[in-house]
Amino acid sequence: MKRIVFLFLILIGVTGAVNAQQNKMPTPDEIAKKNVEDLDKRLKLNGTQKSVIYSYTYTQAKEQAELIKRQQAGTSREEDVDKFYKLQNETSKNIRTVLKGEQQTEYDKIIEERLSGKSNKGKKKKKGEEVEEAGDIKGLLTGPKVEKQEL
Repeated sequence: MKRIVFLFLILIGVTGAVNAQQNKMPTPDEIAKKNVEDLDKRLKLNGTQKSVIYSYTYTQAKEQAELIKRQQAGTSREEDVDKFYKLQNETSKNIRTVLKGEQQTEYDKIIEERLSGKSNKGKKKKKGEEVEEAGDIKGLLTGPKVEKQEL
């Protein structure tokens, strides 16, 4: 009897440890809400912009979640990777159409920070100190530059 109770307790412990180790993916709704909140803090969006951007980001997160599930199940295809990044680019382009003037330039900065992996969270700029720019995404936004060469 003691062995059965002991084995039962070990089984419960192992099950609990396995469940604790699993990374839980946020839902598309949570992802979309977080994106809109983050953008609202920096871009000061109006109500219409928030709802339209939520719609775009929710659709992107939903479709990307399906692609991730297929990859985890081992049934993904090569074109799924392309589709994943195309969704990001399309969503970004759609969001830019909703934004006005200064919001668009600030949005470009946000995208640049995300692409470079840098974040200004927790960093405080000292008076008179400049922030070093890591990279430039203008080429990603407008296409490759074409330079004329003389022969």
